[in-house]
Amino acid sequence: MIVKRRGSIYEPGRRSSAWLKYKINQSQEFVIGGYTAGNPFDALIVGCYDAGKLRYISRVKAGFNPPLRRELYAFLRTLETHRCPFANLPEARRYRWDVGLTQADIKNCRWLRPLLVAQIEFTEWTPDGHLRHSSFAGIRDDKDARLIVRE
Repeated sequence: MIVKRRGSIYEPGRRSSAWLKYKINQSQEFVIGGYTAGNPFDALIVGCYDAGKLRYISRVKAGFNPPLRRELYAFLRTLETHRCPFANLPEARRYRWDVGLTQADIKNCRWLRPLLVAQIEFTEWTPDGHLRHSSFAGIRDDKDARLIVRE
């Protein structure tokens, strides 16, 4: 969305505080089903339920500061399992916005029991059913993970 000061005029090639661009994000809860290894982790792997099966939706890298990342990682470690909880992984390709998880990517994944729900902000859904520009907004401990579906 573009907002402008009343009475201001457009000045081609110049930036001005009279015209501002605001991003309007969408937000939804998703189930955390894993993470990619990093320091201490690189991204959360999230999804939602469809017909009783957990479906991979996206990797979420943004929205973490170092203390939050360490605190969350300590909790994620308690939920680790060897079994991938997502019914639709691995994917055949990475897709246009680099959001897919292929067989090669899965080698760097750590799986979790799908009990934890995260609030995720994003700009839009891709045609492939993934998120663009996703960002972690917090943990939702008031939600049952089995009830999380695409809104």
